[in-house]
Amino acid sequence: MELAVWLSIAAVCATGAASPGPSLAVVVRSTVIGGRSRGMLCGLGHGIGVGIYAFGAVVGVSAVVASNPGLARSIEVLGGCYLLWMAVQAARNSVAPASPPSEAREPGLAGFAEGFLVAFLNPKIAVFFLALLGSFLPVDASAAQRAGVAALAMCIDALWYMFVAAILAGTGAVRVLEEQGRWVERFMAVLLTAVAVWLLFGGPALRA
Repeated sequence: MELAVWLSIAAVCATGAASPGPSLAVVVRSTVIGGRSRGMLCGLGHGIGVGIYAFGAVVGVSAVVASNPGLARSIEVLGGCYLLWMAVQAARNSVAPASPPSEAREPGLAGFAEGFLVAFLNPKIAVFFLALLGSFLPVDASAAQRAGVAALAMCIDALWYMFVAAILAGTGAVRVLEEQGRWVERFMAVLLTAVAVWLLFGGPALRA
């Protein structure tokens, strides 16, 4: 494939990764409650979750998800339930006795799991990659080139969210957010609840 095609794919993937949404909120929250390492692991987990759909598009698995509304809806409901569980955890943290940031930080692997599940339980990512492959990849693209596109998408997503976590943790912003931890958790609880309710009741998978 020509360099222009690779650059176009990279630009689309970067735009998708940088779009504000629940993924960004989860990475920010993970960084605030767990520091740089937890936030970066959250970003890595998100990238791997996205990568599964990207490689799935290459081998046809994503097409199965996209063409089966029942399966896609089941995944979306699981995603809504998981976000609702995270909202409950945030609400509980907002009323728990205050602890110094160093004592309140949670294990980094929990951040990895959060990032992975937020991405993996979003079947619309499958549709995104099917559209990406159909729009940019030549019909005669080799298996290696298709796999390369999937790997590129995974790396861009992971690196973006890891970058966000690293920048946030390296500034005074994270200390301010830590000091306002109760309000951050309350805001995240409301935001995640709203997204979860939309997924469960207002946003049937693949109908839009």
